[in-house]
Amino acid sequence: MSSFFFFFSTEDIRVMVRTHYLLEESSPKHQYYVFAYQVEITNQSPHMVQLISREWHIIDGFGQRRVVKGDGVIGKQPIIAPGETYCYSSGSHFESTIGKMEGYYFMQKLVNGQELKIEIPPFVMQVPFSQN
Repeated sequence: MSSFFFFFSTEDIRVMVRTHYLLEESSPKHQYYVFAYQVEITNQSPHMVQLISREWHIIDGFGQRRVVKGDGVIGKQPIIAPGETYCYSSGSHFESTIGKMEGYYFMQKLVNGQELKIEIPPFVMQVPFSQN
């Protein structure tokens, strides 16, 4: 199983993503490729923040785009204290051997209600046998 790491920081919030191809859940014969990704959100700021919502931009290998918006992540709106890390896992599937996701977390500083738009780094999910 191959994995890839991607990370980016915005407003002292660091987002790191690790991806995996899930061969056992995929069906290449039917052009169905499943990937898992793990996200770590680390609050490197001096303020408590809460993740309110997210916006994903998902692009498959054929250039098909979709946008997914919603409250929180995996049904939660976590509060992340300074120096703490919040982790979660999720997944996506594609009809192509490669896909890309990127987007934003919308957070709020609890001290003053200031809204933060935190960039999720673009990350690639690629079937290992399709690499050169």
